[in-house]
Amino acid sequence: MTASPKRWRWTTLAAPARFDALARRAVPLCWLVAGLTGLAGLWVSFMLAPTDFQQGQSYRILFIHVPAAWMSMILYLAIAFWSALGWGLNARMATTLARAIAPTGALFTAIALWTGALWGQPTWGTWWVWDARLTSELILLLLYLGYIALVESIDEPRRAARAGAVLSLVGALNVPIIYFSVRWWNTLHQGASISLSAAPKMAQTMLLALGLMTLACWAWAFAVILTRARALNLRAEAETRWVAAQYGEPIAATPPFHESKS
Repeated sequence: MTASPKRWRWTTLAAPARFDALARRAVPLCWLVAGLTGLAGLWVSFMLAPTDFQQGQSYRILFIHVPAAWMSMILYLAIAFWSALGWGLNARMATTLARAIAPTGALFTAIALWTGALWGQPTWGTWWVWDARLTSELILLLLYLGYIALVESIDEPRRAARAGAVLSLVGALNVPIIYFSVRWWNTLHQGASISLSAAPKMAQTMLLALGLMTLACWAWAFAVILTRARALNLRAEAETRWVAAQYGEPIAATPPFHESKS
């Protein structure tokens, strides 16, 4: 009698070996999608999209700024989600994902702030104003940096996971403030050009460029995050084996997870 195949469950990827096997296959595909959509998006953004009748050529920076701003908010919510899951279920892989997301989210936030300044100078006549959205986005960058510093400064993994979860969950309250700031307060920042409840306020070519650049950002983020998560797993495994060797504790006879065929 042959054994029945194992059923896939939502907890399957909680094992580092299975996560590593999937990530190893997914990363090259993500890089390919990021490269193709990124090149296509830049070409449509700067070559095909028409010139804006109000802002001229300077509006094209928004094809980079808007996806980066979206990613900065989404990735912080992802950190809060995985941190809470890792804390509540004591799932190491969830905490590892949260830690892997943080540097990428911080980078997108910095890009959003930088490109926003490049757009704001010709549009508003200044590089920076203490606008509600700009200020809350700057706070988001500080939250990212604070999360990274906090979890890296605590050596004990469970304490680091708990502290990071608390900070990320509290900081997640800043994300709706960023998103709704242009509705709640009278700000210089323009409102959303894309809404689920209304037709887009831009040409189809502009919408295509924005979609391609957003897809490129997503694919790039997945590639980098999965790669970093694999590296964090390898580091945790190496540290565990080093501690076991130092204190004479027995090491499991199973091969390292990155060599697993499961």
